[in-house]
Amino acid sequence: MRIASYNVENLFNRAKALDQRTWAAGRPVLEAFARAGELLEEPVYTDEIKRDILRELARLGLRGGDLAKFARLRQNRGRLLRRARDGRVEVVAGGRADWIGWVELTTDRCDEQALLNTARVILDLRADVLGVIEAESRHALKRFTEGGLRGLYRHIMVMDGNDERGIDVGVMSTEDFPLTGQRTHVDDEDERGRVFSRDCPEYHFALPGRAERLVVLVNHLKSKGYGGKVASDATRRRQAARVAEIYRAQATPFVAVVGDLNDTPGSEPLEPLLRGTDLRDIGEHPAFDDAGRPGTYGSCTARNKLDYVLLSPALWAAVTGGGILRKGVWGGRNGVLWPVYDTMTRAVHAGSDHAAIFADIDLDKLGSHIR
Repeated sequence: MRIASYNVENLFNRAKALDQRTWAAGRPVLEAFARAGELLEEPVYTDEIKRDILRELARLGLRGGDLAKFARLRQNRGRLLRRARDGRVEVVAGGRADWIGWVELTTDRCDEQALLNTARVILDLRADVLGVIEAESRHALKRFTEGGLRGLYRHIMVMDGNDERGIDVGVMSTEDFPLTGQRTHVDDEDERGRVFSRDCPEYHFALPGRAERLVVLVNHLKSKGYGGKVASDATRRRQAARVAEIYRAQATPFVAVVGDLNDTPGSEPLEPLLRGTDLRDIGEHPAFDDAGRPGTYGSCTARNKLDYVLLSPALWAAVTGGGILRKGVWGGRNGVLWPVYDTMTRAVHAGSDHAAIFADIDLDKLGSHIR
């Protein structure tokens, strides 16, 4: 059985602000979008909140009109703003109940050749259970599999999470590993409020010839891309701690935590998950082959190890190998840091800026386990 994780960096449509040359280029837009969303949910728009709303809309280019390069203001019922002919703009809604609408990020179609290379990675990977990161929706993932994956996956699931930018996590599995159950943690809360930026869904799979189930927790933790470091680190730590709790609550001995954790193995935010549980990182296994580069993102150095397959002790004991498939990642500025597909002649053709990571497990070695 091969369990894998792959951040596909959206399939068909991606927010324009996320598709800039560097994170720094899109960061102001993403920060303004996040802050505007918080302000618009306030039950009462005080004078101070109204000034803040106008400031964030201006940062998004929405002060003079409802559509800008990176964002769109939806005013479906009632009005948030009044724009005068002399250029004055004022917030006329008194609070959230006075209008129906929101701010959303505008999107672009993904490059067609990049989409084909994303499919090529997944076909070469041939995982039995694949955690998919940054899928727009189940419908998009289903269209993608039907059009480019030659019927490889029978079971496809994505549950909407908390990210409004169309960045969800899902799973695909082959006919031999049917999806038998699922549970969302989208509304999980701790003392500081809602935990997950996206979700930490549980997916339950039947294992051939066994009564026990395989549980896969798919994750995409808070990015470092925008927001202050202290705040984003704290959010990732809260998320890692909650994933650890969900893992410990599973009844089956066969559990994998996969996904883009957006931090390195030695980082403090991931400590509750990587050092506070008995989960083992496939990258640490003697049979794991990283081709001399432990990272999974960008230039794939150690500081760019962001993607994980973490295994419970029962799965770890049956590991026969693992690795990183990075032929769909543009290798450095000129794409020459490692072999890439012959269909990738420019950086825009990359299947993703993340490599796929996988673990191979011998089902015959799983034995009988009681947890």
